[in-house]
Amino acid sequence: MRTFPKPLTAENEKYYLSRLRDGDGEARRILIEYNLRLVAHIVKKYQSAEDDMEELISIGTIGLIKAVDTFDQEKARRLSTYAARCVENEILMYMRAKKKYMRETSYYEPIGTDKEGNEIQLLDIMESGEPEAMEQIQLKDDSLRIYRLLEERLSERERLVLIMRYGLYGGREYTQREIAERLGISRSYISRIEKNALYRLREYFQD
Repeated sequence: MRTFPKPLTAENEKYYLSRLRDGDGEARRILIEYNLRLVAHIVKKYQSAEDDMEELISIGTIGLIKAVDTFDQEKARRLSTYAARCVENEILMYMRAKKKYMRETSYYEPIGTDKEGNEIQLLDIMESGEPEAMEQIQLKDDSLRIYRLLEERLSERERLVLIMRYGLYGGREYTQREIAERLGISRSYISRIEKNALYRLREYFQD
């Protein structure tokens, strides 16, 4: 597991927050970087055998970025206290959405009703071979496959960009410019990361 820098002292944190209020992008980067250890610490509470720690750190980092961008010193004494709540909220939201998308569907699970109000199970549709229903099943399978490829085949930065760009796992959609501002890199670089990540996903998906 990678290592993170030690947290800033209260004095240093106050100094960089002051610079951040003046629009200093470097101060923003430092506040994010030196609170990544907090993200890793929180992630340990939620990691299970099925969850990749790097993936959860990527999600938690989104919460940290939101915390740095919205922190109000008049309402909270330390950024770390506020950031911890934002990180946990982001991870919990992600885990709820992931459970929804990745849950295995039983063949006998009710999925709706027919025109007469009779309960329809997935097995009924598969046996009937109705085109529209089968297309829905295929769409769900494709969606699950994309999420697996996202987790298994992309780098942490690529995952983070796509998650923010397309509002994956139930999150908000960000523009390339917004992502660039939050990650402290250029919009053109975000565009390249997104393009390359989508190209790789398309290749894996077609294979």
